[in-house]
Parts: sequence; C-alpha cells; structure tokens
Amino acid sequence: MSSPLIIATLAAGLTGFAPPAIDVPSMVVVVDGDCGQAAAEVVAETGGELLSAQPTSDGQCVVTVLIPGNGGRPKKVTMRVPM
Repeated sequence: MSSPLIIATLAAGLTGFAPPAIDVPSMVVVVDGDCGQAAAEVVAETGGELLSAQPTSDGQCVVTVLIPGNGGRPKKVTMRVPM
C-alpha cells in the first residue's frame, strides 16, 4: 500500500513544486585524506578483490577484500591500515 506522503510528493513533483531542501552538510563527516591508496596496497598485498574501504575517525581505513579460494569459496578478509 502506498504512503500518502509518497503520493503527495509525487503529485507535487508532477505539478512543478520542488521538494523541501534537506540539510545534508550536517550529516557529512569530513576526514583528511581518503582510503584509495590504502585499499590499493591491501589489494596488491593480498591479491584479492576490493569489496569496501571506509575511513575511521582515528586516521585509519577499514579495507575489506575477497581472496580467491582453491576451487572453493573466496575468503573475506578485513584489515585496518593507516591512511
């Protein structure tokens, strides 16, 4: 069943009214640097496939890779590395 709010939003969009603005900057966490280099190093070191790389508040990255198995399931490995 559709929500009345969704229907009202869709109807307003069709009539040309803009939806209310959302204050996104208050939800964004700013960190110095990114995890691109750290992720590349972990992928090169393990020979795995990158699943995710997320920065932490303490200046590290949590990098998760899938390492191929010998004919079986791949192994999921998560490493904390400096940015």
